Order: sequence, then structure tokens, then C-alpha cells
Amino acid sequence: MTHHAFTPLLRLDHLTHSPLPRTLNNIMEATTGKRILVVEDEQDIAQLVQHYLQKEGFHSVTAMNGIEALKKVKEEQPDLIVLDLMLPEMDGLEVCKRVRSAPETAMLPIIMLTAKAEESDTIVGLELGADDYVTKPFSPKALVARVKALLRRIDRTPSTAAAHYRYGALTMNPARHEVSLDQQEVLLTAKEFGLLEHLLRHRGRVLTREVLLNAVWGYDYYGTTRTVDVHVRRLKQKLPLLEDAIVSVKSLGYKLKDSD
Repeated sequence: MTHHAFTPLLRLDHLTHSPLPRTLNNIMEATTGKRILVVEDEQDIAQLVQHYLQKEGFHSVTAMNGIEALKKVKEEQPDLIVLDLMLPEMDGLEVCKRVRSAPETAMLPIIMLTAKAEESDTIVGLELGADDYVTKPFSPKALVARVKALLRRIDRTPSTAAAHYRYGALTMNPARHEVSLDQQEVLLTAKEFGLLEHLLRHRGRVLTREVLLNAVWGYDYYGTTRTVDVHVRRLKQKLPLLEDAIVSVKSLGYKLKDSD
């Protein structure tokens, strides 16, 4: 018997056979009702992802290629994009780049899907501004959990976030999701923002990559720890003040110098 489109997706559903970690259960309680744009040229996969999202209360729309994706971003104004890397007409990397370069969508959360297992492909996606990535084959339930985790970080209310942080000429207001350097606003993606907030909250402490992944990505992360390195590098590029302030601790992780 020959299996086609559904085989790779069902193969990884073993992730859901064991009890979910407590952190993942918490994510499943995330606020739903948000609009998700699913950009995927394989119709079976797009429909399956859309089905799981709608089951959890999300409104989802689909696009089959990169050009259509950019059009839907303007028309639908989604709260998050699930973006395949390999697309006809315009690939996912170029779509990501264009979304990030437009001020009105610069902070739009992006989860990238890729059939390529090579680390270099996922690193390129993260460098261009993707917040997270999932490699095919994947569990649809795990993907939905990542969607919720990303949206929860953005949707926090003032009661669940610190009033503000200061670090030299840098200020952060978590409730308003704003970061300024020398009184000039700096646009950060959701994960960049979360990483900076965690470093500011725990300044002076060495934070391992695993701790940062679980704290910032919001669940037991299955991806490479190189994700943290890429986001730290992006933070330093956007906020030069952090170039020497964020210190790499060999074989462990990072710490933000206690002195600002």
C-alpha cells in the first residue's frame, strides 16, 4: 500500500503519545480567536494545519505561493504567519524578508516551515526575522502549541508584565511591547523582545541556552540551541549598546552584564 501526502505528517504524531509536559499544557490554554495565515503550497498539508488551528478556535486563511502570501498579509492583516520555506513564484525567505522590511508588518510573528533538515536553512530563516521554525514532518498539535506560545508572549496584559526596564540608554515597556534606545523606538520581533526581556530581568546571571529556549519560546523546545545564538546576534545588531553588554559564557549560554 502506497502512502502519499499524509504519511510524513502522521509519522511524527508519536510526539503526542506520551503525556504533554506541564509547560506545553499551559500553552494549550492560550487565547484563541486570532487570525492565522498559513502559507503552504501542498494543499493536503495546508488543509490539515488549517483544520487543527480552527479546532483550537483560530480563524485561518491560506495562501499557496509567495506572491499570494504578501497579498493576503495586506488584505487579511493576520496576527501570525505560518510560512513554508519552499514556495512557487517567491520563496518563504523572500516573503519573510519583505514582511520584516515593511514598518506595518515588521513585528508580525512568523513561524517558518521547512522540509530541509539542514541547520543552515533554518539559521537563514531566523537571520531574516522568523521567530520560530518547524521542520517537516511535524505534529500539527505541536505546531498549534507553538502558535499559541508565540501569541501569548505578545498578548500579555500590564498586570502580567513588569512596568518597564532600564539599561543605560535602553528602555523596555513589556506591557506596550516597546523598546527604545536613546529615546528612539527599535522594532523587535516577538522572540527578540522576549529574549531581551529575560536577559534584563535576570541581568548578571548566566543563562544557559536551554533555559533561554524554554523561558522565551514558552515550551519544551525540540529545535537546535543555535536558535538562541541567532537571536542574540540579531539583538546586538539592532541594539549596539548590547554588543559588549551581552557576554557569551563558553559552553553554557549568555549573561547580561549587571552594570549598565
